[in-house]
Amino acid sequence: MRETEGLYSSFEKMMVFGGGGGGDNMNRNNSDGGKIGGLRLSEWKDIPVELLMRILSLVDDQTVIVASGVCHGWRDAICWGHTHLSLSWLFVSKSIYVEMVWFCACLFVDEFMFSQITTGRCKKNMNNLVLSLVPKFTKLQVLILRQDMSQLQDDGIEKIALYCRDLQELDLSKSFTLTDRSLYALARGCPNIVKLNISGCQAFSDTALGYLMGFCRKLKFLNLCGCVKTATDRALKAIGYNCRQLQSLNLGWCDRVSDEGVKSLAYGCPDLRALDLCGCVLITDESVVALANNCLHLRSLGLYYCQNITDRAMYSLAQSRVKSKHEVWASVKKNRYEEEGLTNLNISQCTALTPPAVQALCDSFPALHTCPGRHSLIISGCLNLTSVHCACSVAHRPTHVMPHLAH
Repeated sequence: MRETEGLYSSFEKMMVFGGGGGGDNMNRNNSDGGKIGGLRLSEWKDIPVELLMRILSLVDDQTVIVASGVCHGWRDAICWGHTHLSLSWLFVSKSIYVEMVWFCACLFVDEFMFSQITTGRCKKNMNNLVLSLVPKFTKLQVLILRQDMSQLQDDGIEKIALYCRDLQELDLSKSFTLTDRSLYALARGCPNIVKLNISGCQAFSDTALGYLMGFCRKLKFLNLCGCVKTATDRALKAIGYNCRQLQSLNLGWCDRVSDEGVKSLAYGCPDLRALDLCGCVLITDESVVALANNCLHLRSLGLYYCQNITDRAMYSLAQSRVKSKHEVWASVKKNRYEEEGLTNLNISQCTALTPPAVQALCDSFPALHTCPGRHSLIISGCLNLTSVHCACSVAHRPTHVMPHLAH
């Protein structure tokens, strides 16, 4: 195949560079081979495992998969040493079909699975692919299974939970067919997860998510965008109770979330840095006040279409800057004043807000910008807020000079 020819061509050049005598060293009957750093290299398989893993850490997953087909030694080394794997690229385009065949041939999946792929039905068998691969990649720490067409099944996730005990990051977004079985399995098998993306997984219940949170107490990043059935006040209470290290939470368009759930988060997750509440139409000022009083490290807040938000919420955020005065003074001494506090705020369609309240907030947090090219304070749909401006827009505003009148 073209990929293998490229590998051998690169190896031949490496032999020349290493003083091995040129392309003749690729002859398997030549016992002299090439030497690099005192090591005798006559074939790809002679590269030390440590060097191999270092090289593969610099390339994408497609190249890693091709490399795993060079020899049994490389395949075993990659499976044992590779900690990051993404299968999302498999479904990017039709041209990926050839690489899918290589992918399965290199890793020696079962005969049935290989026949499914080579006959062009790979898109219907991503779950089978996961079932075949996971037992080989037992040292995975990052696994990306984001898909455009939902093919994953619960048994695939159960296999991940059984073999990938060291998993720290898992992306299952748009896996519409997964059920609570998957979350229960992850709770038992992957308690060290730090980053979890289950956005768009609409079949999970809040009970199953609460159960998972009881085991995954190291969680720092959680994406529940669009999980309407999953992200309820009950689930948020479980998150606030168990996940005190949580730093980022996406609750976009989870319209069952109310003040009760957000306040549980604010009280239980003091290190929260980013919270997206866009489309959470039930929340009021009470949620923002709780966040302002308890989450003093908050950097990004999304309130798009939260039309119950009023000026009280804006003033409470502005005052939170004063409450964390010790942190502010420390940042001033380090010349990092603008880096602290809110750096992103989306209040689009929050039509109850008035210019004085938003301006007070903007004045309190210099990192909030309304100027062109640096929009970190998003106010689209709020026509009454067009007069709000950031500090830099004032500094660069041109001075109007009165023209001389002709005599």
